[in-house]
Amino acid sequence: MHGLELKELYEGFRDAEVIKVLAKRISKEAAKLCEALCIMEVCGGHTHTIMKYGLKQLLPETIEFIHGPGCPVCIMPKERIDQAIALAKMKDIILLTLGDMLYVPGSISSLAKERAQGCDVRALYSPMDAIAIALENPDKRIVYFAIGFETTTPMTAALLQQVQEKGISNLLFHINHVLVPPAVDAIMEDKEARVNAFIAPSHVSVISGAKIYSGICKNYATPVVVSGFEPVDVMQSILMIIRQKNEQRCELEIEYSRCVTLDGNLKAQEMMHKYMKPRENFRWRGIGDIPYSALELKDEFEHYDAEKIFYAQLPHRPIDDHKLCICAKILKGLAKPKECSVFGTACTPNQPLGSCMVSSEGACNAYYRYAQV
Repeated sequence: MHGLELKELYEGFRDAEVIKVLAKRISKEAAKLCEALCIMEVCGGHTHTIMKYGLKQLLPETIEFIHGPGCPVCIMPKERIDQAIALAKMKDIILLTLGDMLYVPGSISSLAKERAQGCDVRALYSPMDAIAIALENPDKRIVYFAIGFETTTPMTAALLQQVQEKGISNLLFHINHVLVPPAVDAIMEDKEARVNAFIAPSHVSVISGAKIYSGICKNYATPVVVSGFEPVDVMQSILMIIRQKNEQRCELEIEYSRCVTLDGNLKAQEMMHKYMKPRENFRWRGIGDIPYSALELKDEFEHYDAEKIFYAQLPHRPIDDHKLCICAKILKGLAKPKECSVFGTACTPNQPLGSCMVSSEGACNAYYRYAQV
């Protein structure tokens, strides 16, 4: 598909008239609901779409959005960031990572601050860029601080495969890939949870398939709709959820059928399973310990695992967030950013106290940028 055709396609998914038509249909069918609808949009990308395009203002008051933990930067605990900082400070190490992770505060610093102090910390556009850096610096050890949900995990696995095939010995991995379904389970098992429907992230499902959410429907009697990230996608997904509720159904449906299938990308899944295994426990910032909610390198690849190689030199003590920060409640869907006493004052994107503000996909960042409502 040519660039012009792609532009026209995506403009269609942002068409104001289409959005208004969907809003009218939603309002009409929402009037039949027997209970208020508390929809958790799991991914921060959906949160930004909702805020940027003012979708909440088009909907009945009986529909509430609860912002979930679907931002891999937001849920990264301080001790993991402290580990990245400790690695960056080591002699003859170049630390690589993606995007927003540079600015997420650890317990006393951030990767961006350490870079300003002289540490060799670099942001990658693609994990594959790590290969060139490793080849250009044979006298140094390169550590890739890998983050992301199921969406980005295959790229890390593909990078490791290339490292093996090219015989590169100075590129190591610090794995921080996390999984969506266990986090949703943790939220729903909390007695305070008010969620009764989910908008699930489509980019995760492109890799792992929509089937990974089927247990949520079954275990918690909640509709799940896998949605694209354009405003028309989100509005159509809301309409699909309402129809399920009115028809007393709790099913898994795919709105983003133009890219998502039930089974997903089997080749990518095979790549992930070849190199990684579930980690027994992983601490999510704002949620706590969630068993088997993250991945780590398999034992046969531990000679690439920076976390194991430098274990004795890395900090491991859990670090709590700032006492005024309510990111924990926000990530659980128990509070909105505007309820935080430091939102927009002591805590801004330039001076964040919590990860929900620093990440471009974070809920606080979305409220600050678009509406603050």
